Amino acid sequence: MSEKDKDKNQENGNKEESKNPFEELQKQFQELFSSPNLNVKLAPPFETEESLEEVVEEPESDDEALKRITEFNLKPKEIRDYLNRFVIKQQEAKKVLSVSICDHYNHVRQCLEDPKLLEQEYNKQNILLLGPTGVGKTYLMRNISRLIGVPFVKADATKFSETGYMGSDVEDLVRDLVKAANGNVELAQYGIIYIDEIDKIAIDPSSNGRDVSGRGVQINLLKLMEDSEVNIFSPNDMMAQMQAVMDMGRGKKKEQKKTINTRHILFIVSGAFDKLAESIEKRVDQGSFGFASKGNTPDPAATHNYLTQAISTDFIKYGFEPEFVGRLPVRVACEPLQEDDLARILKTSEGSVLKQYRNDFKGYDIHFDIDDESIREIASQAAQEQTGARGLMTVLEKVFRDFKFELPSSAIEEFSVSKETIKDPASCLKGLLEKHAHLQKDVRLDDIKRFCTSFRNLHGFELSFDAEAADYIIQLSMDEDRTVRSVCEQRFKDFEHGLKIVSRNVGQDSFTIDKTAAMDPEKAVSDWVVKSFEDKKEEEEKPSDDNKDTDSEQT
Repeated sequence: MSEKDKDKNQENGNKEESKNPFEELQKQFQELFSSPNLNVKLAPPFETEESLEEVVEEPESDDEALKRITEFNLKPKEIRDYLNRFVIKQQEAKKVLSVSICDHYNHVRQCLEDPKLLEQEYNKQNILLLGPTGVGKTYLMRNISRLIGVPFVKADATKFSETGYMGSDVEDLVRDLVKAANGNVELAQYGIIYIDEIDKIAIDPSSNGRDVSGRGVQINLLKLMEDSEVNIFSPNDMMAQMQAVMDMGRGKKKEQKKTINTRHILFIVSGAFDKLAESIEKRVDQGSFGFASKGNTPDPAATHNYLTQAISTDFIKYGFEPEFVGRLPVRVACEPLQEDDLARILKTSEGSVLKQYRNDFKGYDIHFDIDDESIREIASQAAQEQTGARGLMTVLEKVFRDFKFELPSSAIEEFSVSKETIKDPASCLKGLLEKHAHLQKDVRLDDIKRFCTSFRNLHGFELSFDAEAADYIIQLSMDEDRTVRSVCEQRFKDFEHGLKIVSRNVGQDSFTIDKTAAMDPEKAVSDWVVKSFEDKKEEEEKPSDDNKDTDSEQT
């Protein structure tokens, strides 16, 4: 073989090695799934076992959602009024969000009406929300997406890494937006992506080294926020790739779009930015050395005041890339919640956590009343938690924890919550239970009936307890601090085996439990089995009617 042929063969070998192994694998899968005899059902695309973010409020139908977008006609004040039903305070944030949302979706509507507008330059109004935890930042965005009817995705910035190998890839946000839209790419490209804790990916300015991960995540995010194409299928999602190849091979579905454009996806990011307020204070008040110099805990109102004065250079000094800050032109600081605000949330917000607790008790047919003084006390304790509206649930959980545990197993169907209940829930619960103790026996008798019903449904035998047996079981449950049902299930756990023998011998399927049987179920069922064999033998030894007639004739 000549040197020229060797070189040619080597070149061909290199070409074979340079082939994309994924393309080869895809080709093999396509050949495999094109077989009509193959019956394989894979999980549908976009339904991975672990989801990056929380998916909220899927639209009822794709056509309906797209129609709402193409017919978008809301005005800023209408959005503001809708948000007022759910979120207390934050008037400036509501105003800013309402205007930006209307501008964005009006532009989307116009582009759908006249595709030529897509060729024109458009600066998207991505939003940056600043403020402490629990003031309603996420809740604002959830309700806006619900009102407009677009897919909504929420994620924490701390989950991302530059490469996606150690952490999640930022492009997964867009893929999960497609998932929230039930795989409808056309609908997903008009959705909203909300990223919380954005301040956590800022590059520490005091660090001498280079924060590659934080900077890399910022660079990747700013590309998404502008106008980019994202592959719908992640290169690491083999199940989705196999599903797509199978669908194409069988020709069951038309080929789906492989990418989604982010031009009309609205990005909202948020963070607490605690230290940013200190930096702004130094810039605004040259004589100050920061909140810490005053020796006191920072005043939330003062922190908010400084955050409202934030400018781009403050964010750059904080550790953000100038290009990243430039992609977030709309900025607004959320106000901290005071005690009065927390009380209003409990009383007037349609999303009040107090409604959740009412529904929890309603599941046991229990109702409670609460007065304004009690609500004020809950708000006061929640304000001390310094976690905003989240502090309300912390306080309510502490107050109602034992009530939820005890009352469903009691005769109590309603109770009142007072200021004393909030301050000392244990003592109030004890008094409530003692007040209704005379009704407790009826509840426990009902629990015995529930056990008998369950036993009949499981094993086909009818059980009944006489008065003495019921009293014994009830006393046992009180002494052992266990439910009647638990006591019965343990004491009569093997009861059905003996009853089946009795039933086969004598056909009996109803049994009465007396006190003796309740005290020693094993001995009782053993005696019943022995007696059933004796009865069966006695029945078998009786002369039949035919034998009687024969004896009579012989006589």
